[in-house]
Amino acid sequence: MTACTEPGCTGTYEDGYCNVCGSPQAPTAPSGTGVTRPASATSLLGTGIAAGTPVTGPGGDDERSTRTGRTSSSRLATAALGSARTAASGSRATRTLGTGSTRLRGARLGAGLTTVPSVPVRDPLQVVMADPQVPERKRFCPSCGEPVGRERDGVPGRTKGFCPQCGSAFDFDPRLAAGDVVGGQYEVVGCLAHGGLGWIYLARDQNVSGRWVVLKGLLNAGDADAYAAAIAERQFLAEVEHPLIVEIYNFVMHDGAGYTVMEYVGGRSLKEMLTERREAAGGTNDPLPVDHACALVLEVLPAFAYLHDVGLLYCDFKPDNVIQQGDAVKLIDLGGVRRVDDLQSAIFGTVGYQAPEVPEVGTSVASDVYTIGRTLASLVLDFRGNTTTYVASLPPVAETPVFQKYDSFYRLLAKACAPDPSDRFATVDELRTQLLGVLREVVATDRGPGHPALHSAASVLFDAPTTDGAHGPLRWDELPVLKVDASDPAAGWLAGVSVSDPGQRLAALADAPDETVEVRLARARAGVEAGRPDVVRTALQQVLDADPWEWRAVWLDGLAQLAAGDAVAARASFNAVYGQVPGELAPKLALAVACELSDEHDIAESLYVVCARSDANYTAAAAFGLARIRRRAGELDGALAALDLVTPTRSSYPAARVQRARLLTSAGRGVPALADALAGLERVVVEPQQRVDLRIGVFEAALSVVQRSGPAAGQRIGDVPVDEPALRDALEAAYRESASLAATRDERIDLVDRANAVRRWTAW
Repeated sequence: MTACTEPGCTGTYEDGYCNVCGSPQAPTAPSGTGVTRPASATSLLGTGIAAGTPVTGPGGDDERSTRTGRTSSSRLATAALGSARTAASGSRATRTLGTGSTRLRGARLGAGLTTVPSVPVRDPLQVVMADPQVPERKRFCPSCGEPVGRERDGVPGRTKGFCPQCGSAFDFDPRLAAGDVVGGQYEVVGCLAHGGLGWIYLARDQNVSGRWVVLKGLLNAGDADAYAAAIAERQFLAEVEHPLIVEIYNFVMHDGAGYTVMEYVGGRSLKEMLTERREAAGGTNDPLPVDHACALVLEVLPAFAYLHDVGLLYCDFKPDNVIQQGDAVKLIDLGGVRRVDDLQSAIFGTVGYQAPEVPEVGTSVASDVYTIGRTLASLVLDFRGNTTTYVASLPPVAETPVFQKYDSFYRLLAKACAPDPSDRFATVDELRTQLLGVLREVVATDRGPGHPALHSAASVLFDAPTTDGAHGPLRWDELPVLKVDASDPAAGWLAGVSVSDPGQRLAALADAPDETVEVRLARARAGVEAGRPDVVRTALQQVLDADPWEWRAVWLDGLAQLAAGDAVAARASFNAVYGQVPGELAPKLALAVACELSDEHDIAESLYVVCARSDANYTAAAAFGLARIRRRAGELDGALAALDLVTPTRSSYPAARVQRARLLTSAGRGVPALADALAGLERVVVEPQQRVDLRIGVFEAALSVVQRSGPAAGQRIGDVPVDEPALRDALEAAYRESASLAATRDERIDLVDRANAVRRWTAW
């Protein structure tokens, strides 16, 4: 067997999946995704601007957003994509979905970014119900759904009888008792719980060393749909083999009823965790920390990917159906599982979690994605109205602190729970990749820069930025570059097109063997470089005509708009891309640049903060952006803190030190700041002219301070005492050094004159 390649995992691959972490053995390459957005007025791809919802931005540590304005990107205009694009054109396109995305897989609890508390495996005997009853509030007719078995005039309701509305029989009593032997093999110990499809019993397997098993039976044998679901469950589960999914051992009959025999999974369900937290808080909702919720859901996603790969849909995902035991999770209760092409059998779902289109069009991969998004939301929100006001929507950002603090988390939920199923993540693999990126940002927000797990991260969609932007906002061609999708038929051919001249590259691309998405995207980028907006427009229009959800075309459109100087249009485009891939930093960096250029400084700052603290590859570029914004706002300490984020390993480190020295020199903060300005340049390679110019500035400022306030006894700037004679000598020497470096005779004469003017004259 082959060892698992996931970091920290000790498992091996069995039948294509790791027997410990559940990750697949052979990853596959991703397809594009999309989300709703109105187009920018000057976009090459559409018209119309609509504003999003204004919210208050997050806080942070030294690199936090320092103003109180509205900083959420959700209030920005966003260009049309996906269903919004097809609606604007008057057509209705159907998105092509796939489950073979390959650059998007892996699994590990916490993903090495955070630590989720371990849950001990409980003694099965301690969780057996002493008095197994279905609470009256949960008794409903299996046929018409009306309440049955309820209290009347102080008399407890019946646990069995007939529905007064439709006359159908109901029976909520357990059919098995302690000591019963089911299937001649399984000795019943008692009831563990009751669910929508029946009672769940604990039993011992007499044929296999008395191991603990779970028997799942019908809640009401008269419910034809429930009975059919149990039979269907047996058929599906016989095919399911995955380490993150509860194992099914058998299916047996007893007294005319069927029972599924499955693995006993100890620990606690996510619903039990929420209940325990609420009880510990005195009845007040206490949701899970966002990083824990993301890590737990992230861990179970390979189970969904596996089910979809074998043509099955889970259908009824919710916090009840994930159990954490130790440091692992299991997906349980597969009673609602159905085949993708099953259009006949009853659909089981839960109000508040089931996708809104299911009653009309049935289940799909997209409806499973919706249930995952709703489950994730329910784990982190005080979700009042989950089944009423917000049964098919999310609470407003402005009223939800979690969404305000974690903007990317909100954007991920908004995409996963989009009303139109075509606007959701096309596959669980895409969702998992973006959730991993969001988790990284959540951890960075909670723990600040420098966390060891956040040093760097390789994106499967973008190359890391190669320029830090010390000179000013990044240009369009300095932003991260899209990676070529290796699964594209022309990927190999494109790798051989290495012509640097954009005109020649356009000519080469005209001879491409296939008109694939990657060829058209390459043509669009070459068109931007060549200053050919007609080429860009045609290529991107072709991409979006074929797939209105192809966000990569909108990314290229944003680059073209930035190159043309239209920062507002670029802002809308990059905002749409952010909505499609909320776990990626490249769109956030691009959106920050566009916001900086279009005077949305508060939002730019909040986005730069996220980039600066989430990934070392982005820190320097974001730090310079933060410094510019804070310097413009007169926030010297914030600007200095941003420049301090640039590490000595970056080629832009000298530029950061020079900018820092200039800020301190002009700050008017006295001798200590001036001394710090020069001290920050020690052991930094700086151009001679630049270094001497800084020394001149520092000594001029220091001399002015001494002339106003007198000498600073005992203080030094570098090796120069802070008194007038010493400062005059140092300034004269700096002027003369600068004169020796001057490029013209006039500059040399001017500097010598300045040296003479400041010179300390002595008496003979």
